[in-house]
Amino acid sequence: MSTLLEVKDLKKYFPTPTGVLHAVDGVSFKIQQGETLGVVGESGCGKSTLGRLVLHLLDITGGQVFFEGNDVTNVNKKKLRELRAQMQIIFQDPFSSLNPRMTVSQAIAEPLQIEGKLSKLQIDERVRELMQTVGLADRLTNTYPHELDGGRRQRIGIARALALDPKFIVCDEPVSALDVSIQAQILNLMQDLQEKMGLTYIFITHDMSVVKYISHHICVMYLGQLIEKSPSKELFAKPYHPYTKALLSAIPLPDIHHEKKRIILKGELTSPIDPKPGCRFCQRCNYAKEICGSQEPELQEVESGHFVACHFVKEINGL
Repeated sequence: MSTLLEVKDLKKYFPTPTGVLHAVDGVSFKIQQGETLGVVGESGCGKSTLGRLVLHLLDITGGQVFFEGNDVTNVNKKKLRELRAQMQIIFQDPFSSLNPRMTVSQAIAEPLQIEGKLSKLQIDERVRELMQTVGLADRLTNTYPHELDGGRRQRIGIARALALDPKFIVCDEPVSALDVSIQAQILNLMQDLQEKMGLTYIFITHDMSVVKYISHHICVMYLGQLIEKSPSKELFAKPYHPYTKALLSAIPLPDIHHEKKRIILKGELTSPIDPKPGCRFCQRCNYAKEICGSQEPELQEVESGHFVACHFVKEINGL
């Protein structure tokens, strides 16, 4: 399996009145073709910013993004437009991401019209095909987004993302605004599309149950940095970082006979504005020592394919 996307030391800083906000700070990873990389973490950790940087929807402060060997961060506008056809995004809120003045068919047709390679008849045919692919009935062709439920609106968003036959899609919390039963339908649809079309996903979410269901590999983010990354099954079986352990402890068990011990994090969040050297989780970590407050831990391979950024990962986990 070949590497479709590679991210190297990606950074995005935003100037603020009180200093520089380190939204994404030195993130690196690879995604193999046809796989899903889950990106998890609490609100404000930089997940969505990371997704937009990968697609070059935001200017990059530092680092590189390679898509099929092409450096997306250093290409001209013409080449970027060609690459954009292969790299799409599904947004979190299907209502605000759709133009309320466009019907279902108009919304799906828009990317095809902008590309300008198909005739009107071919576009109409492609729109019908896409609607069928994502499970939208023909009778909804002239319907407006406000007339539909959240699940159908998100199906429009998926159809739009598929319009130009992409290879790679950033899914920015695509089911978090939906009811649980509808979430399952959309996740199953996305998995089916991945198998049929060989799609590659970055799946951004804060829901650990969702990411476990859909991801092949998982990256855990904390205040703009990756603190743990590993194959999905391994992460849930053996989490090594104290923050990851706390995240997983919050997942409820559907078993009344087994009580799960919840790990409650104490202390305050480190400010992402001009952060001092050191581990950004140390103020909330029960295992923190002097070195944690002064020296930033490197992402190190603890087991095959399992990387953790923690000074005391071996002591904490008895390795």
